[in-house]
Amino acid sequence: MKSEFFSYNSRLGIHLPRLSKDWPSYSSLEQEKVLLEWERVRGTIPDRIQEIEVEIERLQAELAQEENFDRSCMINGEISERASEINDLWIWYRTNPEKTQRGMM
Repeated sequence: MKSEFFSYNSRLGIHLPRLSKDWPSYSSLEQEKVLLEWERVRGTIPDRIQEIEVEIERLQAELAQEENFDRSCMINGEISERASEINDLWIWYRTNPEKTQRGMM
């Protein structure tokens, strides 16, 4: 997706808003474009979380079989990072901006 308002976040695996000015500074049309695209992106977050959960389960199974302490620590670190990604994705999922009301002139 190419958008002036979003950029791909490789850590989370989704596009995130990339706003260059304060939200009320955008026109109604620009805000509508951003909100529409955000709803599309937001709808992909539960699937992305599920993908990461599957990866965590795989890592946990690998950890259960691992006998090398250093490798176990590395796997634990990977699990922690994936859990952090899930946490950040839920925060983004709950982000629900609204269109700014503009006064009539």
